[in-house]
Amino acid sequence: MGWTDERVESLKKLWQDGLSASQIAKQLGGVTRNAVIGKVHRLGLSGRAAPSKPARPTFKAPRPARPAAAPAAPRRVAEQTVPVAAAPSSSPVRYVEEAPGTATVLTLGAHMCKWPIGDPSSDSFTFCGRRQDEGPYCVEHARIAYQPAQTKKKSGANELARSLRRYI
Repeated sequence: MGWTDERVESLKKLWQDGLSASQIAKQLGGVTRNAVIGKVHRLGLSGRAAPSKPARPTFKAPRPARPAAAPAAPRRVAEQTVPVAAAPSSSPVRYVEEAPGTATVLTLGAHMCKWPIGDPSSDSFTFCGRRQDEGPYCVEHARIAYQPAQTKKKSGANELARSLRRYI
């Protein structure tokens, strides 16, 4: 259907009344929303009497409260005594250290050893969980993870001759 003078006048009136392009297309019939937008631009129609957006409420509905975090599983604790050499009374100082293998993915914190214990596909899979100061592992597991580089044997004349024979 083409744009007759009557349809163009209806378009201008509806546009000035603040209807959206979709609403105008429905009322005119036989044209699409894009056709209405194109005709409005070609006609040079600008301002509208009212915005085409539906009125929104001025207040925001309060968000629902977040569910409280489930309490962490109780941790097994092992007490150890360490004598303090600098203290004149030489009374032992007690500190609490978490037993290895008690941390899960959900309870693993920033300063806990992340050494895996067990098979990841089993339900009993845990992490070490002991306190660590540097790196991802506690002192004990860092010794296992980071082994010093092996020093090479000093190769003598016999070793050099053996190496060369492989290539000859």
